[in-house]
Amino acid sequence: MRWDNLRLAGTGDDEPAVPLFARGAVTRTFDTPEFKGMTFYEIRARSVINKVPGASQVPFQYTINPYRGCGHRCVYCFARKSHEYLDLDAGADFDSKVVVKVNAPELTRQELAAPRWGGHHVAMGTNVDCYQRAEGRYGLMRGILSALRDAANPFSILTKGTLILRDLDLLTEAAQVTDVSANVSVGFVDPAAWRSVEPGTPAPARRLETCATLNDHGIPCGVLMAPILPYLTDSPAQLDRTVKEIAEAGATHIAPIVLHLRPGAREWWLAWLGREHPRLVPRYLELYGRGAYAPRAYQERVVAQVRELAERHGVGRATPARRLPRRPPATRSDPEQLTLL
Repeated sequence: MRWDNLRLAGTGDDEPAVPLFARGAVTRTFDTPEFKGMTFYEIRARSVINKVPGASQVPFQYTINPYRGCGHRCVYCFARKSHEYLDLDAGADFDSKVVVKVNAPELTRQELAAPRWGGHHVAMGTNVDCYQRAEGRYGLMRGILSALRDAANPFSILTKGTLILRDLDLLTEAAQVTDVSANVSVGFVDPAAWRSVEPGTPAPARRLETCATLNDHGIPCGVLMAPILPYLTDSPAQLDRTVKEIAEAGATHIAPIVLHLRPGAREWWLAWLGREHPRLVPRYLELYGRGAYAPRAYQERVVAQVRELAERHGVGRATPARRLPRRPPATRSDPEQLTLL
């Protein structure tokens, strides 16, 4: 099954399936303010490169997720449901109980070298952020990036974190031999909204500075403008301010996405909304009463507004940063490319 890779390495096939933490996992807490109330479960996973189910409507086939659960604590996070597969809840547990695949770097190197591997594009940060605060302590991404660089394997990274800049050396080295790209996630720049719904993330302005720095170093970086929150961050003035700041950061492109509320995230979001903005609950139930997505007409209107603003403010028109010279890759080439919707 899809979650088998989270079982502990070395668990015998004849043993009954048990929850992840029933045996063998190393449990840690850290006595530092940034990790207050958090528990980390260190496991040795069986595999780390995941094939995306064919039914998923995403522009990539393979992912690497060195963590499960996320200290960003974004109220709306669509990945919350995934924690229930680990016998944890999609709410507070997702925010405070993080699974760490401590052998992710060595597994990445092994799986990229396997004869069956086809040199496919690998997307990272697509489920939970690979540059969340825990990465500052565990440092798994350096080993993963080193393996991808050495295999000349194309990859992309999506993050709300600024810690990606720690690895600029590896990113620029990889960009000399394969295709490397990044996106930062900034759905809005309003400080009050940020503190309320993304309390564990760096400020939007810092994320946009990260975007600018990556582009300055030859790593193409755009902005996933997600999520746009109905009735909270979707006013014409708010959209204009956000797109303007994205343009000023020199983003290569912008991809707007309206909030979607899948099971797990839906319940956590509506509970938060009831506490913080109770008057909006009926309006959200009207918008999302029939499923996880806002009505198509609403989505199309917002996306059209963002596209018009992007044209007005010149997103993508900035002079491209000087690209690093490309060395011929030592291994596979011409992989499929990641294209944002």
